[in-house]
Amino acid sequence: MLGSAVAHALARDRPAPSVHARQRKAIPLNISKHEQRVLHALAQGGRIAHRRDDTGRIVEADCFTRDGYVLTDCTVALFHKLKRRGLIASMGGQPYRISRLGLAAVRAQLDNR
Repeated sequence: MLGSAVAHALARDRPAPSVHARQRKAIPLNISKHEQRVLHALAQGGRIAHRRDDTGRIVEADCFTRDGYVLTDCTVALFHKLKRRGLIASMGGQPYRISRLGLAAVRAQLDNR
């Protein structure tokens, strides 16, 4: 009986189960100028369209602004870096857009319109 009381007290002191550890990502602090520029364009409604080769590897990634212009800063290496860090995501085969983590990571900039 005493053993179950101790087990109950230990269970009560444990924190409540939280979200899976991989779902709780920290906001990245070190974002390069090119990453910042691409994320800002995506935050304003842009998208990244990609093209795959015959083996399924991504060989081209073009970042389009909401106005339809192409950003030259977006390379395949930068695309892979943003995707690996979870700053961009694609849903249902659609073009890649900024994720919630990417929105939290991007710094505010003035819109020169």
